[in-house]
Amino acid sequence: MSQSAAPPARGPVAAVVFSGVVLVNLDLFIVNVAVPAMARTWSGADLADLSWVLNGYAVVFAALLVPAGRLADRSGHRAAFLRGTALFTLASALCAAAPGVAWLVAARLLQAAGAAVLVPASLGLLLTTTPPERRAAVVRAWAAVGGLAAALGPVLGGLLVEPGWRWVFLVNVPIGIAAVATGTRVLPRSTAAARTPMPDLYGALVFVAAVAALALGLVKAEDWGWGSPRVLTALAAFLLLGVWFAARTARHPRPLVEPAVLRVRDFSVAGVASVLFGIAFAGMLLGITLWCQEVWGWTALTTGLAFTPGPLLVPPTAVLAGKWAPRLGAGRLAAAGGAVFAVGMLLWALCLDVDRTYAAGMLPGLLLSGLGVGLMLPTLVAAAATALPAGHAATGSGMVTMLRQLGAVLGVSVTVLLLGSSSSPDGFTHVWYLLAGVSLAASAVALLIGRRAETPARAAAEAGEEAGEEVGVG
Repeated sequence: MSQSAAPPARGPVAAVVFSGVVLVNLDLFIVNVAVPAMARTWSGADLADLSWVLNGYAVVFAALLVPAGRLADRSGHRAAFLRGTALFTLASALCAAAPGVAWLVAARLLQAAGAAVLVPASLGLLLTTTPPERRAAVVRAWAAVGGLAAALGPVLGGLLVEPGWRWVFLVNVPIGIAAVATGTRVLPRSTAAARTPMPDLYGALVFVAAVAALALGLVKAEDWGWGSPRVLTALAAFLLLGVWFAARTARHPRPLVEPAVLRVRDFSVAGVASVLFGIAFAGMLLGITLWCQEVWGWTALTTGLAFTPGPLLVPPTAVLAGKWAPRLGAGRLAAAGGAVFAVGMLLWALCLDVDRTYAAGMLPGLLLSGLGVGLMLPTLVAAAATALPAGHAATGSGMVTMLRQLGAVLGVSVTVLLLGSSSSPDGFTHVWYLLAGVSLAASAVALLIGRRAETPARAAAEAGEEAGEEVGVG
């Protein structure tokens, strides 16, 4: 074998790939902390307007993940990762330069496109160079790194918001430049990219329009009124576009959502659970950030420091979950995570009030939510990714992440709807109860993962073969 064909050093490759994962996950948590500071910069913008800084990103990210994953499977994960990282870095600089909300939202859409290319390619790079018996562990490590970035996000966001919220985007620029510069030297080139046709891009646009219409109707319902023509038009547009998207998916030769992939049982179950838990997770993240800054009047830095214990529990919990998975099963682990998360939300509903201290009111629920996320999210990603063959790793991971992002859009929208413009303590109590119920629903669905009589490894292998036969690679 020639020297050029030698396998790349694992350390440098993992460092570059994980830097991209850090970029995307760090940005999510930093931006949430910065929302109140953005509202002070543009006094005419309310929470409903600024929710599009989060939701616009999530909608485009969700819609483009599957086409981007397919592109990565076609053109090579290395090229897709480098392009996605470069686009994300450029868009971060544009976000920092935003003169108004419209500019910021537009730059966030571009940033989401870069993230959509980066994320499935990052996991694809890891899975296609990992032996089958180690893929579940690699997926958990990938998710754990994202959890660690999430843990650092609130503190770093609080530090950066102090001199100005624009720094929360500028911090991405040097990381992105370093990742691209190093990646061009150390990332392996694909040897056998899957030459599948691109999925239905027009269908992706319909998907974006449908989810955006739903989010618009929800976040503006209080301002416009539930019976107003604008809200009714937005909800009707969601229904019509949703039906159109479903019909187009059923007849298109390469739909955005592959029916053959959805017939892989563990993959589809993990996808549904991801939507539900995405609602709970995104709602919790936005809700507790607003509580700390709007109700308790804390600074962004204090909010970040206070929030950190929960996300810090995610990486070690994910590692332990990986060790427990062969004995307990992915379904039970994920269901336990959703139940623990729900208990944390119930504690906030019962104990979190204006006069209660941090230690008594917020910290217990925060720790439980961190444990729940560490058990639930990496387990769902691992169950979905390992249910498909490695050649479809980027496409499959993109689809399940798309579903979680769809849940995130709904979580942010419903949180904004319940809080309204006043952000009263009663509104937050309603949010916590709703998120607890949704998380319990995610647990009930997750219990269906791996309920066959076969061993998890055999079930995953057979599911992967089925997906490979039905989806096709050429």
